[in-house]
Amino acid sequence: MVLEAISLGFAFVMSGAVLFLLVYFILTLSDLESDYLNAHECCSNLNFWVVPHFGVHLVATILLLLGWHWVLFLFNAPMVAWLGYELFRQPSGSLGVYDPAEIHNRGKIKEHLKNCMIRIGYYLIMFFVYLYCIISALLKGDPIRRHEEGEYVSHL
Repeated sequence: MVLEAISLGFAFVMSGAVLFLLVYFILTLSDLESDYLNAHECCSNLNFWVVPHFGVHLVATILLLLGWHWVLFLFNAPMVAWLGYELFRQPSGSLGVYDPAEIHNRGKIKEHLKNCMIRIGYYLIMFFVYLYCIISALLKGDPIRRHEEGEYVSHL
């Protein structure tokens, strides 16, 4: 039960943190689209967070696998595969997932914004799934134990 609560708790916290990170991505890309930031500054800010995002999601997925949460693992495996594909498919001369030379020339701003919106939807759904799972994992058994008739005592 301890590993189950730890794995679900980490996945829950990870999901919330990544939601905030994706909101930051959207704000930064919107600032680039409105010309409040230059392309190099925007891309360096976003590329800094790509590897931690992948690493945290990979660790959460492995913890879900170790905690015997097969269904949650299967929901997370495609996102880990996509993040890994996006991270490792970059050409050798590229600065990262967000490349300043390509972001304006090929019109990648809209594509990156669309990907961020899809990820926000995914992580928002998974946030509430993790919340439900962690509450049900912590309340396994009888959460209110009866000692005598009419007396209710709850133990943590």
